[in-house]
Amino acid sequence: MNILGIDVGMNGAFAFYDGAELIIYDMPVFERNKTRRVDAEKVKRIFNLHNVHHAYVEQVNAFGMGASSAYNFGWSCGIIEGVLSCCAIPFTYVTPQKWKKTLSVPADKDASRMRASQLLPAFAHNWDRKKDDGRAEAALISLYGYELKAGH
Repeated sequence: MNILGIDVGMNGAFAFYDGAELIIYDMPVFERNKTRRVDAEKVKRIFNLHNVHHAYVEQVNAFGMGASSAYNFGWSCGIIEGVLSCCAIPFTYVTPQKWKKTLSVPADKDASRMRASQLLPAFAHNWDRKKDDGRAEAALISLYGYELKAGH
């Protein structure tokens, strides 16, 4: 069973976890008119490389963002949901509060990296850098989904 965890946003990531292997991709983006956008074609190619049974997408909102940031964030979320649907990958939204509580992950981004290293030590090299918190969170979301589907 291969589970996809998605930390949405420009600095997010995709994590594919099957209980033994974890494969992580940074969110593919391109720049247009000085604005970064999620690259739907690259997202589709990444998803098609893996036989995904189910995806868990972090359900976050744009509360507190400026108009431009909120628009770009919503655009990114729409791209992710659209590509999942086009690839016929069933998905579930999960709030950060839900998956973090289940895996005992503190709210702090650095704490997410530390907790991911505790729960998935063989893969800790994927989130060595402070800016890799999106990778750690995608990995934790995929672990959350895997354990949910496996009935743990």
